[in-house]
Amino acid sequence: MSFEAAIARALPGIPRSASPVDQIAYARDLWPRHHLAVTEGRIAEHRPGMIVWPSSAEEVAQVVRFCADEGLPLVPFGAGSGVCGGVLPDERTVVLDLKRLSRRRSLDRQAPSVEIEAGALGIRFEEELNAEGFTLGHFPSSILCSTVGGWVAARSAGQCSGLYGKIEDMVASLECVVGRGEIVRFDRRARGPDLTPLLIGSEGVLGVVTAATLRLHPAPPARAFAAFSFPSVEAGWDAMRAMFQAGLRPAVSRLYDPFDSFMARLGAVRRQRAHASAADESSGGAAARAHGARGPGAGAAVLRGLLRAPGLLNQIVDGVGSRVLRGATLILIFEGTARASADDLARAAAIAERGGARPLGEEPARHWLAHRYSVSYRQAPVFMAGAFSDTMEVAAPWSRLDGLYRAVRGALGRHVFVMAHLSHAYPDGCSIYFTFAGSAPSVAAAEAKYDAAWRAALDAAIDAGGTLSHHHGVGRSKAPRLGAELGLGADVIHALRGVFDPAGVMNPGNLLPREASSAARRPLPPPPAAPVLDGDSMLVHAAGTARLGEIERALEQRGLTLAIDFGATSPELTLDAWIAAGAPGAPDPWSDPVDHLVAGFTARLASGAELAVRPAPRRAVGPDLFALFLGVGGRVGAITSAHLRAHGASRPRALPAALPRQPSLRDDEAAWLDAAVSAARGVR
Repeated sequence: MSFEAAIARALPGIPRSASPVDQIAYARDLWPRHHLAVTEGRIAEHRPGMIVWPSSAEEVAQVVRFCADEGLPLVPFGAGSGVCGGVLPDERTVVLDLKRLSRRRSLDRQAPSVEIEAGALGIRFEEELNAEGFTLGHFPSSILCSTVGGWVAARSAGQCSGLYGKIEDMVASLECVVGRGEIVRFDRRARGPDLTPLLIGSEGVLGVVTAATLRLHPAPPARAFAAFSFPSVEAGWDAMRAMFQAGLRPAVSRLYDPFDSFMARLGAVRRQRAHASAADESSGGAAARAHGARGPGAGAAVLRGLLRAPGLLNQIVDGVGSRVLRGATLILIFEGTARASADDLARAAAIAERGGARPLGEEPARHWLAHRYSVSYRQAPVFMAGAFSDTMEVAAPWSRLDGLYRAVRGALGRHVFVMAHLSHAYPDGCSIYFTFAGSAPSVAAAEAKYDAAWRAALDAAIDAGGTLSHHHGVGRSKAPRLGAELGLGADVIHALRGVFDPAGVMNPGNLLPREASSAARRPLPPPPAAPVLDGDSMLVHAAGTARLGEIERALEQRGLTLAIDFGATSPELTLDAWIAAGAPGAPDPWSDPVDHLVAGFTARLASGAELAVRPAPRRAVGPDLFALFLGVGGRVGAITSAHLRAHGASRPRALPAALPRQPSLRDDEAAWLDAAVSAARGVR
């Protein structure tokens, strides 16, 4: 029986297609390396065998069971806007397009929360919420071409993460199809056990997300806007750090390096001139002036020539310096009531001005908001000109940010032209978003240069103590270096995959290499003998055997606190025992979704193997393995050290939520938890 006939027989009621047009449309995501092949006419590579369009979780389960039974690779597909090579099928692959699962199942105005199916398109979903007086608060630049399921699968961040957090901070529960077609709901629990962090960010290798219950907020009644020019990007991020550690939560805080800021000002000047001359333009005259004396294609040739000497171009920009380029630009937008937004902006302005900033007024921030999604359409002209461009988003604690910025920028700069901005800040650290472009005489040479730039940048990020991804995910582009960041953690994810995808058909080759890592691992350094404070990042590193009271006393000497309610737990508990019990008395994660409890940790598994997850403010490198320890009673292993958030006297405005904090653990969830625990504890 043919491939198509077998699917038709097994899935008779589910729409499907193997037409050449559909095969080409579903052959890739928006990984820029794919674009290089397309410019050369190589559009027939990686065509899937079949595309199916289920319209319910039950139909998704049918497809999963069929693929598991037949050993056919299965790739969940949202809107195809991923940029890391998460979609790369072959002729045996079934692509599962989820866009027919787009219904809003319920809206709870009291919580407030919404249950929405995974195929809902982002912009339409947000507009429908706005009509009801709510917002999700999640605005990725891809919102016009991404889905709820894609956000969850890739651990997405939106442009307003400074107030509302990332997608993992918005999930109250997930409906998933896992295993061999089982439909299961995983609920979030503030004190654990909580399996949602294992599915969030799993990029389709552990199961298929079919629906999510997401936290909502009242649509903000007012916004306050401001922009500032700093003498350097370092001065700008020092001010951002001070703002977040003072308890301020700007919905938007975006810091552009001097060259990026210069280009933004140049664009504003061009827009003003265009508006001024609009009344004089005739279509013929406009076309002549656009082509100019050099003729069509001359601009593309100039661009290609410049980008073939990126080292020189980067040196020129660095040599010109912040003084000539007029500094780095910080954009701030606060949301909430008119009074609260204005008050918070005034506090932020005072911090900025103490850091040497010059106020630029509201216009740059208002202009950014009006054009916030335009960046999604800026790559195509670069590729049409015979060049290439891409982005890389990394993150680190504030104390390591300067080293990360310089290391990654230097590594990229040897191969491509580089710009950068910082767009997702937290009390303990920040992400850096690099934009780069390059060119080469041929597509093959461009691919080689592109690959070399990425290898150098990923190695630099790891060596500088950063995380490989803050919100784009891993896909296939970063998978070869995932073991370098997670070490044994990569093997733990492999073990979890054996539980959630026993047939091994869920998007094979994505996120993780097909086999577990066998690379030799260095032994972990011993836990600190006494709590060690990273004052810049407000993180305290303590041994798992340290008692909570000991850590608290060490912080009190610096005017800081763990912010634990010691009426709900004992200061005599060890850090390991406290985490195993679910961190009772810790700050409510729903009240300040921008913050988190533990930035990084080390653990000894039941097998004796050692696991290390380096500290980072947020990451998007697969499942969050801390979920295997929080509230799980030490069944997987013992926490040997953790980087805990330390808090100052200034606390942020609490975001109210009536969502349940600790829903009861259902029998089906408990069974999956037992299986995950058993798999993880045995990893060696």
